[in-house]
Amino acid sequence: MTTQTASPADNADRPRDRGGDAIGPPPQRPTLVPAARYHSAAFATLEVERMWPRVWQLACSVDHVAEPGDYFEYRCGPYSVLIVRGDDGALRAFQNVCRHRGNTLCAGTGSGLSELKCGYHGWTWDLAGALKRVPNRKGFGALRMAELPLHPAGVDTWERLVFVNLDSAAPPLVEYLERVPSDVAWNRLGEFRCYATMTIEVEANWKTIADGYSETYHIQTLHPELRRCMDDVHAPQVIWGHTGKSEQFYGVQSPQLKETLSSRDVWDAYVYTQGALMGVEEGTPLPEGRPLPGESVAEVIAERTRAFAAQRGVELSWAGTDQLMRLHQYNVFPNMTLLTNADHLTTMHSLPGPDPDHGELVMMLWTRMPPGAPRTRPADVRMTAGEAEPGVVLTQDITVLSGVQRGMHQPGFTHLTLSNEERRVINMHRNLDRYLDLPEAERITGGETP
Repeated sequence: MTTQTASPADNADRPRDRGGDAIGPPPQRPTLVPAARYHSAAFATLEVERMWPRVWQLACSVDHVAEPGDYFEYRCGPYSVLIVRGDDGALRAFQNVCRHRGNTLCAGTGSGLSELKCGYHGWTWDLAGALKRVPNRKGFGALRMAELPLHPAGVDTWERLVFVNLDSAAPPLVEYLERVPSDVAWNRLGEFRCYATMTIEVEANWKTIADGYSETYHIQTLHPELRRCMDDVHAPQVIWGHTGKSEQFYGVQSPQLKETLSSRDVWDAYVYTQGALMGVEEGTPLPEGRPLPGESVAEVIAERTRAFAAQRGVELSWAGTDQLMRLHQYNVFPNMTLLTNADHLTTMHSLPGPDPDHGELVMMLWTRMPPGAPRTRPADVRMTAGEAEPGVVLTQDITVLSGVQRGMHQPGFTHLTLSNEERRVINMHRNLDRYLDLPEAERITGGETP
């Protein structure tokens, strides 16, 4: 087998004007975030009262609620929103509560609904939320049915992602997402289909979980394998408001590595950490004679990725090496991240658990499909952190979370000390300051830029 030493040509597919630095202009001093935010019951109560009911949250995929009668229950802390596809094809969302005695109307996800009937006393609404039937109605006296529709919740879609909001005065979703839709429009996200949702129960606060996919600073320590196939230095970040973005180019070694890796080394690291994205198993060798003179490992991986897509009828000739090898990571306040390149899409969001030391990581897995591909209902699975093995890198991320959460409780640990490389984490806390209307003494400090 022929191998070549990595050279500057291996970086040729990363456009110079996209270089940038993961840190950006360094601040005058670190940003300090009160650690109590991650374990305080009082702070969690503020989030429930002032933040969660006012923000747009990713709930499910269009694939969950594609046909009339399909439904999906979205839970966040004490809140439950029922998303329903009506007989008329319209997508609606309701607060998931019977207006008689408060019983939950529907749980989980499914299909075939023709009405929404409370299992406690039989009050029944149609799929548009109008009250249609009340057993023994005369016992209520002058009960006006039209005055008791289900309480609506905001619902909207971006591509095939379904978002909900409990605030009737919330800005439109398109405004909330800011520049994200236009920035990623080149990738035609509407061609992806959700095939599975994985909910992982974690012994950590929802913010501890979200922080793990909001910075690249941890890669050098927690993910040494990634440094052998990813540029974690030229990884520019931008903050827009509710949202932010980071980029990382794959198929090259980290500039921080002192040793120069061979093409085979870079290939092997990519196969080990990301091989499923190009349809190869662990240990698959670099193709004989590749890369060719003047060719990069990234180009070889991109070519194999196009071939893998072609096997399922997806044509990717429009996607260049940069579009296939540059991972775009978008954060949407408070709890969502979207990871994508030309043939990959994963969305993740974290949810509060029964107390501040527990939460859930929800991963929605997608695949690009050819036009006209039949719809399939996503598989929804739930597991503990110890049972979850969603790949090498994400498993490493999940494994460290419970230890981070325990550390937050230590009496000497009063504040997180954050770098500008962690500015998407910082931005989340700045938004929390605003939504929770915290007094100045309880807000984050530091981080001033020169």
